[in-house]
Amino acid sequence: MPKAVRRPGGTVVSDDGMAFDASMSASDPTAGPSAPDARPSRFAEAAPSAAECEALLLAVAQRRDRRAFAVLFQHFAPRLKAYLLRLGAEGGAAEELAQEAMIMVWRRAETFDPAQASVGTWIFRIARNKRIDALRRERRPEVDPDDPCLRPDPEPGADTLVERGQSEERVRAAILALPAEQAEVVRMAYFEDKAHGTIAEETDLPLGTVKSRLRLAMGRLKKALREEEV
Repeated sequence: MPKAVRRPGGTVVSDDGMAFDASMSASDPTAGPSAPDARPSRFAEAAPSAAECEALLLAVAQRRDRRAFAVLFQHFAPRLKAYLLRLGAEGGAAEELAQEAMIMVWRRAETFDPAQASVGTWIFRIARNKRIDALRRERRPEVDPDDPCLRPDPEPGADTLVERGQSEERVRAAILALPAEQAEVVRMAYFEDKAHGTIAEETDLPLGTVKSRLRLAMGRLKKALREEEV
């Protein structure tokens, strides 16, 4: 299991030598790895898209690219911490679990399968499983290890995968038929796990406009999918 050791000055070092800036926070998206070669890239100026995240993770998997990992860390680490805080972890524990999750991303990047999940879904699942493991280690009496919400997702059967793939294809086709401005907010909200406020900031749109486009898009998608089932 990967470990993160805090050194004086706030740097956290994993047991395989990866160094991180431990000063990250849920409201500080600029915190990231302290590796000396993690120079700014073209992705660092704005949050990477789903396709860019996939390209970055592929660079980590194939070339152990520290600069690509730096961008992934900068983007996901504060979001993981915020997510873990919502799951009930305390501040220090949430930060440590987020760092451990990102160490796991570095180590297991080659196991990522884009056919099974997006980069964001895959990384957040790692963080969630880290939280589950931590709760089990603590043996807290109020935590039921058999609670379905705390179980890692079971491996789906072949028939489930086929059905899921067919459903995803129908959804993708329906999204492609949406107006471009509606398709964009749907992609950001449901494929990149972004909050409505974040979408409004990144697209420079009023929050009400974002919500209105999502509402219209979901109405179109439901109608298209219903018509396809008939």
